[in-house]
Amino acid sequence: MSVFDEELQHVKEKILRMGSLVEDSIKNSVQALVERDNDLARKIIDRDRMVNTLDVEIDEESIRLIALKQPMAGDLRFITTAMKITSDLERMGDLAVNIAERALELNEEPILKPYIDIPKMREIAQGMTRDALDAFVRKDKKLAMEVIMRDDAVDDLKHDVLAELAFLMAQNPSTVSRAMKVSFVAQYLERIADHATNIAEMVIYLVEGKIIRHMALPSDT
Repeated sequence: MSVFDEELQHVKEKILRMGSLVEDSIKNSVQALVERDNDLARKIIDRDRMVNTLDVEIDEESIRLIALKQPMAGDLRFITTAMKITSDLERMGDLAVNIAERALELNEEPILKPYIDIPKMREIAQGMTRDALDAFVRKDKKLAMEVIMRDDAVDDLKHDVLAELAFLMAQNPSTVSRAMKVSFVAQYLERIADHATNIAEMVIYLVEGKIIRHMALPSDT
């Protein structure tokens, strides 16, 4: 393996480390909400600096490789993909922190209703994140497309959550503050799924050199 290939491998390893931290934060942020665990919520908030540090390190390393090695074709696509993926992962980490912050607020008040669809949203969004990164490592276009197709399930669950919360607020105005915070959690999870979709789209760019953002997907894909 050449020195350049070793450097690319090092970038990939950092992305996977960052992705593992983010995936764990997604899982634990919702767990902190459901189990009313303030200590866990605070750990997620405190650990976000590790995600941010990796984001900066990967960007700096990628820029250095472009400037000094002048990569071509596939190698250049890999580096640009890496930079885009880390940007999405950093935002996902921020959204997990947002969930943890809402958990801290909601945990101080009586529970509004049992959390049913929120954990389902978390499970799908976390799985999309894991599979998008797996597709990146394996350069697996098929798995990337499967990730993209799962985004609709998260959107549907978010709409169900918001509809139920709107009903609760209409029935009892005293629930408005708590309901709004829960609605923010649902929206954060939807955005996490959107970022996982972005990563999957970048995997397809890495494999095929084709940008598919804003394009209609084949129904039989």
